[in-house]
Amino acid sequence: MKLTVRVWRQTGPETEGTLVEYPLDDISTDMSFLEMLDTLNQQLIEAGEQPVAFDHDCREGICGSCGVVINGQAHGPETTTTCQLHMRAFSDGDVIDVEPWRAKGFPVIKDLVVDRSAFDRIIQAGGYITAPTGAAPDAHATPVPKPDADLAFDNATCIGCGACVAACPNGSAMLFTAAKISHLNSLPQGQPERTQRVLDMVDTMDAEGFGGCTNSGECTLACPKGIPLTSITTLNREFLKAARSGRK
Repeated sequence: MKLTVRVWRQTGPETEGTLVEYPLDDISTDMSFLEMLDTLNQQLIEAGEQPVAFDHDCREGICGSCGVVINGQAHGPETTTTCQLHMRAFSDGDVIDVEPWRAKGFPVIKDLVVDRSAFDRIIQAGGYITAPTGAAPDAHATPVPKPDADLAFDNATCIGCGACVAACPNGSAMLFTAAKISHLNSLPQGQPERTQRVLDMVDTMDAEGFGGCTNSGECTLACPKGIPLTSITTLNREFLKAARSGRK
C-alpha cells in the first residue's frame, strides 16, 4: 500500500507541535500499526532525520503502553490496542493522522509520547490491598461469590492504556479509576480499606487535572478491554457511601 501519514511532531513539553506529512510506500497489510511506524522511523533515520518517538513494550495488547489517536479515534478504527491494529484496517492511498493522547492529565513529553504517571499516582492513592491474605494456597479458604468474582475479573482486565481519557470529550479518568475501585472493592480482601480507597483515589484523580464524567459513554467504546460503563455507576455508588461514612 501507498499511504500518507501525518504525524504529530513536538520536540518537548514546552515547545509548539504540529502535524508533519510523510509518504510511505510498500506497506504490507499484514503489518501492525507500530510496525508501520517502525518502517517510517527507518526511513527517517536513513534520511538523517529524527525518528518519531512513540511508546511501546509488549506489542501483544497487554501492557497498555502503545496508545495513540489515529484519525481522531483512540487506538484507531478497531476496538483494540494500537499494537494489535493491523494495516489491513486501512486502504491504499489513505491519509492517516497520528496524534498523542489529548488530555490535561497526560502532558506531551515528545511527539506521540505522553506522561501517564498520573495513573500511577491514582493507584498509589488506594489501588492496592494491605490486609494479610496469606500464601497462594490460602486463597481457597476465602470463598468469593461467583457474581463478585466475575465483576472483579471484568474490571481487572484494565491495562491502564488511557484510551478512555483520550476518547472522553472531558478528558475524564473515571473509567480507569472505576475499574480499579470496582475490582478491589468487590473482593473480601479489599474490604478493610474500601471506604478510604474510593475517597483517596477520586481525590487524586481530581487533583491530577482530569475532567468530570458526563456519561457520554465514549470511554467504553474506545476501551480495548471492554470495561463497562456500569463500572462508573459502581464508582459513584461507592463514593456516595464513602462520603456519608466520612474520612478516617
